Amino acid sequence: GYDVLNPKQVICTLDKKHKFDAELDVRVGRGFATGDENKRPDQPIGLIPIDSIFSPVTRVKYAVENTRVGQRTDYDKLILEIWTDGRLTPDDALLQASAILRHHLDVFVNFNEEVIEFDETPAGVSEENIKLKKLLNMSVNEIELSVRAANCLNNANITTVGQLAQKTEAEMLKYRNFGKKSLNEIKDKLQQLGLSLGMKFDPGMVDMPAAVAEGASPNGTPSEK
Repeated sequence: GYDVLNPKQVICTLDKKHKFDAELDVRVGRGFATGDENKRPDQPIGLIPIDSIFSPVTRVKYAVENTRVGQRTDYDKLILEIWTDGRLTPDDALLQASAILRHHLDVFVNFNEEVIEFDETPAGVSEENIKLKKLLNMSVNEIELSVRAANCLNNANITTVGQLAQKTEAEMLKYRNFGKKSLNEIKDKLQQLGLSLGMKFDPGMVDMPAAVAEGASPNGTPSEK
C-alpha cells in the first residue's frame, strides 16, 4: 500500500452532491516532470497526464550574516531554513544535497597528480611502511561511507584514513550530527582495512591536510593567526 504524506493537498473542487472517483498512476522519479513528459503513446482515453513533483523539498530560505571567529568579524555565516513534505527530514535533505554537490565538485579537486615510481625502495624505508603510508593517506571518500558519516567527516575536516584512525571514539562523538550508528560504521570500515580508532603513527606517515596547513584548526573552523 501507499501512505499519503500530504492529505491536505487539493485535488479538485466539486459542486455539492457530487462524488469524485479516480484511478491514479504512481511512479518513482526525480526532480520535476511536466504533464507532457508523463504522456504515454498507449495511454487510454480519459487519462489526464499531470505535472509530477518528486522532490521532497518544498521550500528553502537562506540568509548570509556576519559572524565572529576569534577577534575577526569579517566571516560569513550561512543560515538555511528547509521545509519538506515528510519523506525526508530537513537535516537529511541537507545532507543528501551536500553530498550531491560535493560529488559534482569532485571533478575540480580530484585531479590526477603525476606519479613518479622508483624501481628500488628508498634506504631505511620498508615496503610495509610504504604500503601503510599509502593506505593512511587514502581519501575517506574511497571507503564508501554513508552520506551522513561522510558529511560529518567533511565538516570535521577529516579527509584521509590516517587522520580518521588517529581519532578516539570520544573525539568522534563530539562532532555535530555524529552518533553511535556512524561510529560503528566507521569502526567496521577501518577494521576492514586492518586499522582502528585511537591509533598512533610515526611522524610523516600521515600527511597534514591542506586546510590545516593553510591555517584552519583540525575541526574545520578557521583558526586565528
